Amino acid sequence: MTGTLAVRHGVTLTPDPRRVIAKLFVPGEDAAVVRTRAGALIDRVAHLDDEETGRLLRDTFDRFGTRHRDLAGTFHHHYDLVRHRIARARDLSPTTRLLVGAYFSHEYAVESAALCNPSMVAHPDQTNLDAGQLRVALSLRQIGEGHLSSIGFATAIVGPGRRLTVADRSGPLVVGQRTGVRHRRDLLAAGLAEENWDNEVTATVLDALPDRYDEAAFERVLGNLPPDLLSRSTGLDTLEHLRRIDAANYATTFPADTALHERVLWPATPAESNGMEDARFVRFTDESGPVYRATYTAYDGRRIATRALASTDLRRFEVTPMRGPGARNKGVALFPRTVGGRHLALCRADGETIGLTCLDGDNRWQEPTPLHAPRDSWELIQVGNCGSPIETDAGWLVLTHGVGPMRRYAVGALLLDLHRPERVIAQLPGALLSPDPADRDGYVPNVVYSCGGLVHAGELWLPYGASDARVGFATVPVAALVAAMVESPPRGGRDG
Repeated sequence: MTGTLAVRHGVTLTPDPRRVIAKLFVPGEDAAVVRTRAGALIDRVAHLDDEETGRLLRDTFDRFGTRHRDLAGTFHHHYDLVRHRIARARDLSPTTRLLVGAYFSHEYAVESAALCNPSMVAHPDQTNLDAGQLRVALSLRQIGEGHLSSIGFATAIVGPGRRLTVADRSGPLVVGQRTGVRHRRDLLAAGLAEENWDNEVTATVLDALPDRYDEAAFERVLGNLPPDLLSRSTGLDTLEHLRRIDAANYATTFPADTALHERVLWPATPAESNGMEDARFVRFTDESGPVYRATYTAYDGRRIATRALASTDLRRFEVTPMRGPGARNKGVALFPRTVGGRHLALCRADGETIGLTCLDGDNRWQEPTPLHAPRDSWELIQVGNCGSPIETDAGWLVLTHGVGPMRRYAVGALLLDLHRPERVIAQLPGALLSPDPADRDGYVPNVVYSCGGLVHAGELWLPYGASDARVGFATVPVAALVAAMVESPPRGGRDG
């Protein structure tokens, strides 16, 4: 019965290898030798005559200029990053410097390997629409060479009815520019507490910092630490930890004239150097007005960490770490508003159970309350959420995912009490959306997975990744979905 509720649409998004960014490229491995490959390359470029230098640079701009925004600026930046290897950098002509930058650049196709795990929220711009239409913003996990993930975007219009139009995604991509941010002392304190880094240096720094501060104020406090503290055996290591924890809080800004689909949230800290995965966006509303919030998984190649995004316009994003036992695994999803004055989130702190966690006064996500553990055959390996809860008259609609035999992912649904979301009041018997023959093959086979949908005009719109090979869309009437749910059994047995 439940398998017929969701209607799949024919519109899909597939990985586009033409969507590229220009990254720094340093040939060879830097080692403690007299002459590195990078230095030798610069020497060879510097010895080209003026005519050859000009021709090579013109050819490079002819080939790549239309694929990138301000390619000359990128070459200048990459030249600045390697000019320390040039013995007489001032002797190089402006053309030669640009060409050096070109040789230390390469294209990276951000979604050449996979495109998956979308979330959907109402777009900031709702102008020029017909009756019954809603413009939506889609976040996308895009995966390129080396399984490196970043966050991309697309725009679509849903309605009236089940009509869906996805906007063109062509045009040069732009990586956001890291900008200054007002840091929060409580977040720094939470990070130090989580890493058990409590000593005289950290206590002195926290006492000296105001509630909100910038990088300059932070460095002034570190610079004014008493010498007898810094001379302790842990002094320098403590400074390193303070800077690392503080740097995890940053902002990224895009030019105002870039379209949403041209923006790429690219790893900007060591903690996310191997990927920014599975962004779950939600439009959060409180007395101060709406703001876009999201969670994502930062990955450094060995460890995962949960990060939060906040933006008023999807152009400037502030990034902050999430701390506490409720944020120690993947799959955190924020509620779209406070409930009883509490900031709540779904989580999966134990790796297999959907839980509910609450933000405490120290900005730490508390030990979660279990909501739903693996129970049915299609979800016996693990369960988790498919995005933020969606508020309905019947309760908080939670889209779930379950993993079954052969690591097959399917989407299900729960209903939580509106006022006491610790209480599961109903669940869908069986899966709502499962991999069909068209979905099962791809980069990661046998998977349908979503990071969040929305309700428009009584219809649940669910974007989903199909085996990491494409993004599809499904709809289901909310009333029919709720009517198909059955009363949730009390927690016990495997849930206990």
